[in-house]
Amino acid sequence: MPGGKPAGERCIHLLPSLACAIFEDPRRPEVCRNFKPEPEFCGSNREQAIEILTLLEAQSAPETYS
Repeated sequence: MPGGKPAGERCIHLLPSLACAIFEDPRRPEVCRNFKPEPEFCGSNREQAIEILTLLEAQSAPETYS
């Protein structure tokens, strides 16, 4: 994804099976290649991962001012 993937947005390479369409492709972004899933961030299943990562995303989002 040119310019990176915004937080909370589904990756354009994510297949319906939730597998990466470019996993073995040299075009796979470095950030994806270097990501090492750890229980602290991914829990023990997909539901826990979504919950943890959503919370971390919200905690790290820049504050907006009205």
